[in-house]
Amino acid sequence: MYATLNELDLNGDEVLLRVDFNVPLNNGEITDDTRIQRALPTIKHLVEKGCKVVICSHLGRPRGRPDPKLSLEPTAARLAELLDTEIIFAHGIIGEDIEAIARDLPAGGIMMIENLRFDPGEQGGDQTLAAGLARLGRFYVTDAFGTLHREDASIAVVPGLMEKAVGGSLVTHEIENLNKLMDKPKRPVVGILGGAKVSDKINVVESLARRCDTLIIGGAMAYTFLAAKGIDTGNSRIEKGKVLLAKRVLERCEEKGLTILLPTDHVVAEKLDAEAEGQVVDEIPEDMMGLDIGPQTLKAYTKVISKAKTVFWNGPMGVFEMEAFAAGTQGVAQAVAKCKGFTIVGGGDSAAAIAKFGLSEKIDHVSTGGGAAMAFVERGSLPGLDVIAKKGS
Repeated sequence: MYATLNELDLNGDEVLLRVDFNVPLNNGEITDDTRIQRALPTIKHLVEKGCKVVICSHLGRPRGRPDPKLSLEPTAARLAELLDTEIIFAHGIIGEDIEAIARDLPAGGIMMIENLRFDPGEQGGDQTLAAGLARLGRFYVTDAFGTLHREDASIAVVPGLMEKAVGGSLVTHEIENLNKLMDKPKRPVVGILGGAKVSDKINVVESLARRCDTLIIGGAMAYTFLAAKGIDTGNSRIEKGKVLLAKRVLERCEEKGLTILLPTDHVVAEKLDAEAEGQVVDEIPEDMMGLDIGPQTLKAYTKVISKAKTVFWNGPMGVFEMEAFAAGTQGVAQAVAKCKGFTIVGGGDSAAAIAKFGLSEKIDHVSTGGGAAMAFVERGSLPGLDVIAKKGS
C-alpha cells in the first residue's frame, strides 16, 4: 500500500508536486479548469504546512520540444487566481537556474515549471531528467491520477530518487472509490462497457468478469461480440481480428456464471453522419451500421442497473455526440444517476456524457482519469502507485 499525504510529516519542507493540469485550451484560454480545481486541496494543504511547493505537469502532445501553444503559463495564471496568491512561473524544466528559484521560495511559496513534455525524456522515462526534477524538492507528492498508468519520468522514476513519496488528496480519493468496486463490492455488481474497440478493453472485461454479476456491453465493441455469437451486424464497425477472442471471452464468462447483456435492437444508418436519421431495427440490414443501442435494449439495461448495489461504467453506448445516436448513452446515464447503489463512472467519454446530460452531481464518483481508472480496474494497481509504495513515507 502506498503512503498518503496525511502520513507525511511536513513543516516548511521542499515539495515537488506532480499534478495533471492537462487542461483544454483555446487560443491560450483555458476552457475547463476542472483538473486545476481538483488539485486545490493538496496544494492548500502543502501551503498551510509552510512548504516550498514546485508544481510540475504535462500538457498536450508537444512531441518532446517546446511549443508556445502548449505552455503551462496559462494554468499557472489560473491557479494564482483560484488561490488568490502569487505563482512564480519558470520558463524551463530543470537546471541550476530552476533549482535556485526553488530554493529561494518563501515558506508557503509556489512555483510552476514548464510543460514536462517539452523535454523528450519525460515520456521516455529518462534518468537525467528525473534526477534534475528530483533536485527541486525533498519530498514527492503525486496528485496526477490521470497519468499514474504511464511510465513517464516524472511519474515512475522521480519518486524513487526522493527522500519520501506519497499520494495526494485527489489520488487517495480516486483509489478509495475505485476500491469499492475492487474490494468486496456490494452486490449485485453491474459493469457497463462501451466505446469502439474490444482490443482496448478485453483485459478489463476479464477483470470485471471476476467481480460483476452482470456485464452490459454497448457501443461499437458490442458488434464484435455479436459477430462472435454469429449474429449478422450488417456494415457495423467490428474488429474482424478480435472476433475469435471475443468468442472465447464470452465462453469464459459463461463458465463463470456471469450474465453478459448485448444489444437486441439498434439505431442504424447508412453511414456515420451528423445529418443522418437513425432507424430502429431488430436485425441490421447489410447496408446499414449500428450507431446506438435501441429502445428495447435500453429498457433491459435500465432494469438491471436499477437493481444494482455497485455500478461501474466506462464507454458510451453509441455516437452520443450526434443527437440521432445519443438516446442510448443518455438513457444509461440517467439509469446510473437514478441507481441507489454506489456508482462509479470511469472517466473519459463516459464522464463527458454524464457532464453533457447534466448528471455529474448525481454520480457517487466520476474519475478524473479514464485511462488510469481502466488500468486500475484491470490490474489492481498502477506504475505510479507502485513506485511510491516501494518508496514509502
